[in-house]
Amino acid sequence: MKKVEAIIRKSKFDEVKKALHQIEVNFFSYWDVTGVGNEKQGHVYRGISYSTSDIQRRYISIVVSDEYLEKTVQCILDSAETGNVGDGKIFVSDIVEAYRIRTKESGQAGIN
Repeated sequence: MKKVEAIIRKSKFDEVKKALHQIEVNFFSYWDVTGVGNEKQGHVYRGISYSTSDIQRRYISIVVSDEYLEKTVQCILDSAETGNVGDGKIFVSDIVEAYRIRTKESGQAGIN
């Protein structure tokens, strides 16, 4: 099992969610986060300079079977991309075990 964590633009979340559902990834958690990016320049709006170093993003956490890993990562890459700086990051890590509390199932059955 793998944990896929993605930090994406909030404006792309609905598109990513729909794409994940289309590949049958139907369970994931998400929350709004603020981060600091690499881009240090500010934007000027009506003569006032605004910092863009603090950026609002959406953080998605998904646990998938090893077979779904590549499909899930590619789905996020395709649906979250705008081609501009700040599109986000994807991190993949190993999950040692998963348990479903209600039924006490573990392993793959615990995440299905």
